[in-house]
Amino acid sequence: MESLEKLSNFVGKTFAIWVLLFAALAFFSPDAFKWIGKYITPLLGIIMFGMGLTVSPSDFREVFRRPKDVAVGVLGQFLIMPLLAFGLAKGLQLPPEIAVGVILVGCCPGGTASNVMTYLAKGDVPLSVAVTSVTTLLAPIVTPALILLFASQWVPVDALALLWSILQIVIIPIVLGFIVKTLFKKPAEAGAKALPLVSTIAIVAIVAAVVAGSQQKIATTGLAIFGVVILHNGLGLLIGYLFGKLFGMNRAKQKAISIEVGMQNSGLGVAIATAHFSPLAAVPSAIFSVWHNISGPIVATIFSRMKNEQQSLDKNT
Repeated sequence: MESLEKLSNFVGKTFAIWVLLFAALAFFSPDAFKWIGKYITPLLGIIMFGMGLTVSPSDFREVFRRPKDVAVGVLGQFLIMPLLAFGLAKGLQLPPEIAVGVILVGCCPGGTASNVMTYLAKGDVPLSVAVTSVTTLLAPIVTPALILLFASQWVPVDALALLWSILQIVIIPIVLGFIVKTLFKKPAEAGAKALPLVSTIAIVAIVAAVVAGSQQKIATTGLAIFGVVILHNGLGLLIGYLFGKLFGMNRAKQKAISIEVGMQNSGLGVAIATAHFSPLAAVPSAIFSVWHNISGPIVATIFSRMKNEQQSLDKNT
């Protein structure tokens, strides 16, 4: 078990490398990975089940202890990224499928990787965890509503079907994971140690499946999509930081809000696009999965060198 834990930690820390490697392999040998496409939803369900194994009631204490901070994070998550996505889609006159794909990823809740990045950034980790948890629980209602609001001018949107999909893909697996953890605490804790390995394999497989399924269209539009994704993510991180500052948050909280806003549950975007829209609409989410695991550590490193107010005070005293 110790060897598995070490392997899991190593794979988790080198996540971006594996995603890039298999995305490249899928692009040049699409037939070897296309078969994974039909398993995208179950793979994301496995990731969410793993999240359920790590969820505890303490994750929600921050909601009651400092509701204003959590509310700012949730509002930032569901306001900034969808508006940015819509603005980029309209301003850059993106083709309909790509526009919808960018909006999909913008309307998704925060990803669990944001909690790790906030820790590395020396940000407010409890706030990050609380915001991720709350936005994930709100996703079945808020995400379909936002997609209906922002994407319906390009494609028909069935909000009820989206709600049911998100319940199946996200909420039910998380609840099951939480139940398993509650009933079988020690085995669940032992299994949780392998989560970085399982999650990495699942996300790598999802990205490879999307790249393989849309290889020809990526060949002609890939650079443009990559550029939009980088812009979307970068602006989200920057505006998220300023959003926290606008509400008078200290620097540790600003770091958390920035990372929460900028890093999305892009795997959910892939699953929604695949099930309800088109393979090309899944590409922005797949590229986002690759990119935010590159930008996240970079931003975390920059943030970690920006001293929090309390750190500066401790140094002076």
